[in-house]
Amino acid sequence: MTILSATRKTFPVQIAIFTLASAMCVSAPAQQPAPSTPPPSAVQPSPGAQGNLSAPPKEGFWGKVNPFARKKWVNRQLDPVKGQLNELDEVNAKNAQDIKDVDARAQAGIGKAQTTADQANQVATAAGQQAQQAGTIAGQASGKVDQINGTVNGLDKYAEKNTVTVAFRRGSTVLSDDAKKELDDLATSLSGHQGYLLEVEAHAPGAGSVGIQNSQRLAEAVKRYLVTKYEIPVFRMHSVALGNVPASDTGDAAPKPVRTSYVDLRLMENSLAAQDGSTPRLNPSQSGAAQP
Repeated sequence: MTILSATRKTFPVQIAIFTLASAMCVSAPAQQPAPSTPPPSAVQPSPGAQGNLSAPPKEGFWGKVNPFARKKWVNRQLDPVKGQLNELDEVNAKNAQDIKDVDARAQAGIGKAQTTADQANQVATAAGQQAQQAGTIAGQASGKVDQINGTVNGLDKYAEKNTVTVAFRRGSTVLSDDAKKELDDLATSLSGHQGYLLEVEAHAPGAGSVGIQNSQRLAEAVKRYLVTKYEIPVFRMHSVALGNVPASDTGDAAPKPVRTSYVDLRLMENSLAAQDGSTPRLNPSQSGAAQP
């Protein structure tokens, strides 16, 4: 009974204290001066910031975060911050991936450019080699042209290489043994060779047509001997009957008519035949027999 009566006496006192404290807390905010309202331009947030900024957290009954707030309430307050952090992580990850993609494309472009440069270098090297080959071929062609020009120019060029003189008795067209020996040596040296001609120049005493006819018979005798015995082609022998006209290379101031019968055979060499060494050569003893 004593405890119950004491409780009944103290309970109205606690209720009075709680009511007084509540009234003081409610009246305290009403006494605070109202804050000055900023101009609209200062209050309005930027359009970009409206989506990123979250509403201010609601304060508790005591004018501040309730120290006795539950974990669920704290999580609700932190969820916007976590969302922004996650978004920032996604942006960073995307930027890193974009950087990797750009670097990969740059490396691929560099590799492709290097490959193209190497191919261009190979093409340039091949072109240089082909140019060198073309230059070599052009030089060879130029040499061939020069050779052909030399061949064409040398087709009709002959040079005197040797002279053989065959003597006859006056008034006779019969070859003596010495004359046959001269012709044998000459024909033997010509065997198997090409690119030569024989100039047959016949001289015989006698004025006018008499000397010409006599010298013509001497030239025919020499040519007949070479054709019948050694088969020297007729087209390689060119003869002329000069009668008693003296040779032009006697060296006399006033040449005199010839008094003896003889035939000069001049071996003429073609310049092309001289290049391949196929031109006949006579021994020194065979050249320039003294005229009788």
